[in-house]
Amino acid sequence: MLNVGLTGGIACGKSTVARMLMEKGAFLIDADALAHAVEAPDKPAWHEIVRHFGRGILRADRTINRRKLGAIVFANPAELEVLNRIVHPAVQQERLARIAAIRAEHPEAIILSDVPLLIETGMTDQFDLILLVYLPREGQIARLMARNGFSREEAEKRLASQMPIDAKLPYADIVVNNEGTPEETQRRVEAVWEELEEKEQSSPHLFS
Repeated sequence: MLNVGLTGGIACGKSTVARMLMEKGAFLIDADALAHAVEAPDKPAWHEIVRHFGRGILRADRTINRRKLGAIVFANPAELEVLNRIVHPAVQQERLARIAAIRAEHPEAIILSDVPLLIETGMTDQFDLILLVYLPREGQIARLMARNGFSREEAEKRLASQMPIDAKLPYADIVVNNEGTPEETQRRVEAVWEELEEKEQSSPHLFS
């Protein structure tokens, strides 16, 4: 098994790269999807979030309105830290359980854990290697504005809540530059897949 930490920054194209790698045979564990699961109504993390941020962040069906919550935490680093302290342990527990389940059935699996804040939260030593999807800051801003309908100010506020993408480069074992066309990204991913397969077959792994 090869345990790969997949990260990047907001709007860098991690989901696109992850999909391409899954088409090659990788298994994906999506931390954002896990966060949605642990924040579902009446889950322990949901109760803690509502207790701290109030019922004003809830929709009529009691699910968390992530846009409302995001507006609070991305404007206040202290509140973002509180949210992370609530959610990250629950997500981590679920992620490790899923890795164990995949490994039990597929001992030679290449597992991608898509963790947006992997570096910021000090998780680099939990993986065999780190794969970074890279897009320069201006590209991130442009994609956020187009994708989410954000103003430039809103997009910059979201970026300010994360480590700058260039500061993540020294932590990466493999970098997929996602500045070009989808076809160029696909070619880069194909080369990366070959490298991952070689590493899975030849390298000792932290979690094998």
